[in-house]
Amino acid sequence: MSSKITGMKVKVFIKQAETGQLLAGQRNASLSRSAESIDATSKDSAGNWKESVSGFKEWSIDCDGAFVESDVAFSLLEAAFLNGDKVVAYIEFPSGQKYEGETTITDFSLDLPYDDLVTYSLSLQGSGVLASIAPVV
Repeated sequence: MSSKITGMKVKVFIKQAETGQLLAGQRNASLSRSAESIDATSKDSAGNWKESVSGFKEWSIDCDGAFVESDVAFSLLEAAFLNGDKVVAYIEFPSGQKYEGETTITDFSLDLPYDDLVTYSLSLQGSGVLASIAPVV
């Protein structure tokens, strides 16, 4: 039987060599996937209904969290952002299911309020394939 899971059990990792570094303090995350719709309608389309086919796909990860000093994943992101490098990121579910791919950092903000936690927000734009990796059984 399948069971529902809460988002707090799904985590964002930044890949370093062959291992992943958990992004400390991470609170919310979203994985967005979309595909272009290409109009394939022609004069012989059945019943005068429009037709479409799937075109190029794209994906991104957005997340935010509480800033944790000396976090390895945050340091990797900081270096990649400053150097204009890509990073490999993945989202992992409790079952071990992962969505992984190379990304470009498009937003990397810090919020420094006077009377609250220092927080970050991060936007990663996919660059190429988003792999769906099944858990090892």
